[in-house]
Amino acid sequence: MTSYAPRDPKTDRLLAPGNSVFVVIDYQPVQIQSIESMNRFQLVQNIVATAKLMQVYHIPIVLSTVNVATGRNTDTIKELKDVLGDIPSYDRTTINAWEDKNFNEAVKSTNRHNIIMAALWTEACLTFPALDAMAEGFDVYPVVDAVGGTSVDAHEAALRRVEQAGAHPTSFAQLACELQRDWNRTETVPGFFKSLSDMGKFLEL
Repeated sequence: MTSYAPRDPKTDRLLAPGNSVFVVIDYQPVQIQSIESMNRFQLVQNIVATAKLMQVYHIPIVLSTVNVATGRNTDTIKELKDVLGDIPSYDRTTINAWEDKNFNEAVKSTNRHNIIMAALWTEACLTFPALDAMAEGFDVYPVVDAVGGTSVDAHEAALRRVEQAGAHPTSFAQLACELQRDWNRTETVPGFFKSLSDMGKFLEL
């Protein structure tokens, strides 16, 4: 019952709080309303729960929107904004967030090589920055149950495309267990259980 010491985040092959950044791209009303690959209410619940999970493990979060400043679109949905608080939001005109200088620099400034990614739509605003980030040496982990596309086919084809390019699709539950990893890390256990409970997942230990 003796755990090994925590791995060095720089060499850990798994996701860890010290080697990961969470990027949240375009969770805005118009995008939410266009999702057809999953139930929209569940999508909102899932992205909110994922953001709360990141906060439990103190993982930096980079938030981005598209076309708010131009007046063509509105800001991040309130449910998510209430969780994220006053973190910076990088507004863009580019569909591909990686092509926006401020967003790109914000991600790189965290000095984390693992990008946990959630974006709408899967086939555009997730796929394009994922491909570019991987081309620059980052590892990308799309959270499959917190993202959506304009159809089931579009969503699934996009996930296949990024996976074939080297991305590592993950789910909310897998992500939670990977970040927690050891019950001896007692300070995050309450947040771990609350996150799973909020998602309707209950554990008995």
